[in-house]
Amino acid sequence: MADTIQNNNVVTPTKKRICPKESSPNDDFIVKKLATWEDPVSALANARHEFGEHGGVNMSIEASATFTVMEPETLSRMFTGELGPDRDFFIYSRHFNPTVLNLGRQMAALEGTEAAYCTSSGMSAISSVLMQLVSSGDHIVASHTLYGGTHALLAHFLPRSSNIATTFVDIRDLGKTKEAIMEGRTKVLYFESMSNPTLTVADIPGLSRIAHEKGVTVVVDNTFAPMVVSPARLGADVVVHSISKYISGGADIIAGAVCGPTSLVNSLMDLHQGAFMLLGPTMNAKVAFELSERIPHLGLRVKEHCHRALVYAQRMKKLGLKVIYPGLEDHPDHYLLKSISNKEYGYGGMLCLDMETEARANKLMDVLQNQTQFGLMAVSLGYYETLMSCSGNSTSSELNQDEKATAGISPGLVRMSIGYNGTLEQRWAQFEKALSKLQDSGLFSKK
Repeated sequence: MADTIQNNNVVTPTKKRICPKESSPNDDFIVKKLATWEDPVSALANARHEFGEHGGVNMSIEASATFTVMEPETLSRMFTGELGPDRDFFIYSRHFNPTVLNLGRQMAALEGTEAAYCTSSGMSAISSVLMQLVSSGDHIVASHTLYGGTHALLAHFLPRSSNIATTFVDIRDLGKTKEAIMEGRTKVLYFESMSNPTLTVADIPGLSRIAHEKGVTVVVDNTFAPMVVSPARLGADVVVHSISKYISGGADIIAGAVCGPTSLVNSLMDLHQGAFMLLGPTMNAKVAFELSERIPHLGLRVKEHCHRALVYAQRMKKLGLKVIYPGLEDHPDHYLLKSISNKEYGYGGMLCLDMETEARANKLMDVLQNQTQFGLMAVSLGYYETLMSCSGNSTSSELNQDEKATAGISPGLVRMSIGYNGTLEQRWAQFEKALSKLQDSGLFSKK
C-alpha cells in the first residue's frame, strides 16, 4: 500500500517549511511564499469537488466496509500496492474509504498540506501520529500548557506503555525550548497553536526553526484556531485536529485529523508498521459525509465566533473583569498572533475569565446558564451556543496542582467558547444581567 495515496491526496505542492525570525539569504523568498499563499477559504474552494454517483451536487456516501473486484488477480495487486485509491481501487474501509478520503482532501486544503487522513477522534489522531514518529526510548519536547487528555498521554501513558519520555517546557521561552531538545533522541516538538485553556499563542515560525535545526519534527494541534492560524504555512510539519470542535460546529460528532506530508500519511497506512492501519482509528463514512458538508461554511462560522469573542472581551475588560483573550492589545501574545494569523478571521473564538476562586467561577456559570441563559455549562468548543467550563476541574483535571500552576491555570479560570446563536446584543444583555445579579450577591464589584 506504500504508493496508494501518492496522487490521491495531494492538494498543493510542498511549501518552504522554515520561516526564520533572523535574517538569512532566503528571507525575501520566504516572505513572498507566505504572502502569495491562498486564503484557507480560497484553498477549500479550489480543492476537488466530489460529485454524487448519479450527478448529485453532493458526493455519495460509500457506506461499504468491504469492496468487490471484477478479476481475482486484482485483489493481490491491491495488497501489493500496485492498485490503490488513486486509481479508484479499494479493499476495506479500515484501509481507505472514498468518502473519508474526500474529507481528507478538504482538510489538506484547509491546512495547506500535501495530504490528510481523518480519524475517529482527536485523541486517536494525536496518539497515532506520535506513536508513528516516536519509538521506544525516544523523547518528546512539549508545551507545559496542553489539553488535559494530551498531557496525560504524554506524561503518563506513553512512558508506561512505550518507554517514551516527554519534557514539558514554556514554549514562549525559545531558549529553554531549544535546551530541552536532546540531540539524536528528541523526535518531536509538540504544542498547540493556541493553548488550551490559557490561550498562549505559539511562535510557530520560531519554534519550527529551532526544531528543524535539530532535525526534530514539529507537530501542532490547531483545534482552537482553524482558519485563524495555518501552522503548516509557518513551518510546522504536521497539524492535528479534533474535528469535533469548530470544524464540526454541531457538538454532535467525534472526529479527528492528521494533516501533513504524503510520506507521513503513507507511513501511517503501512501494512506492517502503520499506526492508522494497525491501531484502526477508522472514521465512519457517514460521519465523513456530514463533516464534508460543514467545512464549506467553516470560514463564515469562525469569523462570527471570533468577532463576538473580541467584542465581549473588550466589554468585559471595561467592566473590570480579568479577561484573557489574544485579541486584546494587553495580551502578551497579541502582536505575535497578529503577525502570524490569516487576515480577516480574527483572534479566535475562545476567551477566559479568571474569577480567582472555583466558588466564584461556579457561581458565575450557574447564573449565566440558569438565570440569564447566556450560555451552557459544558465542555468542548466551537458550538453555536456559548459553552462554559471551569478548566481546572474539568478539561485540565488531568494535571496536578503544581502542573496547573505552572501552566497558568487558576482555580477560578472559566473557559468560554463564544457562540453565535441569537444576536450579539441580546447575548451581551444576558451577560450584563448576570453580572448585576452577582453584584447584588456581593461576589462581583466593578472597579
